[in-house]
Amino acid sequence: MVKTITIEIINERVLKLLEELELLQLIRLRKEKTQPPPINWQERYKGALSKQPLAEVDHQLNELRSEWE
Repeated sequence: MVKTITIEIINERVLKLLEELELLQLIRLRKEKTQPPPINWQERYKGALSKQPLAEVDHQLNELRSEWE
């Protein structure tokens, strides 16, 4: 009979003990792939662009559009 449990390792010495139990073929360890924490894009790029008046941004957009035409 196979049962699966999840264990949180608090002390690294426990990991060594679990590996020894695996060598004795008493348990099987499966290491889960951990996902990196999600990126907070707002915090990452906060302040990257300077605040500009809406009219100035609109003017720059119109200039860029006219260059493509």
